[in-house]
Amino acid sequence: MANIMKTKRSKPKYQKKLVVEQIKTLFEQAKLRFREDRKLSNKYIKTARKLGMKFKVRIPKGLKRKFCRHCYSYLVPGVNLRVRTHNGKVVYYCLECKRFMRFKY
Repeated sequence: MANIMKTKRSKPKYQKKLVVEQIKTLFEQAKLRFREDRKLSNKYIKTARKLGMKFKVRIPKGLKRKFCRHCYSYLVPGVNLRVRTHNGKVVYYCLECKRFMRFKY
């Protein structure tokens, strides 16, 4: 009785699918609102991340590279993102927080 372990249950699959769709729509809204209001688009990204963490859902790979891993701002090349290649890697430089992200190609 004293040593009862609680098991963590994962969320139902239909819920996870809905959350993934919601994350995708939040990224689309961030893209549409970026020119008008950057703070609002960054808020959409933070909301999408929180949803993913709450429901234990990975953000799709194509969308992972559209926000900064450090300051969570929505990234648009040429506006607030510098893209370079170096030693077999794509280097993203966020102009908001001045930090680097490296991805293999």
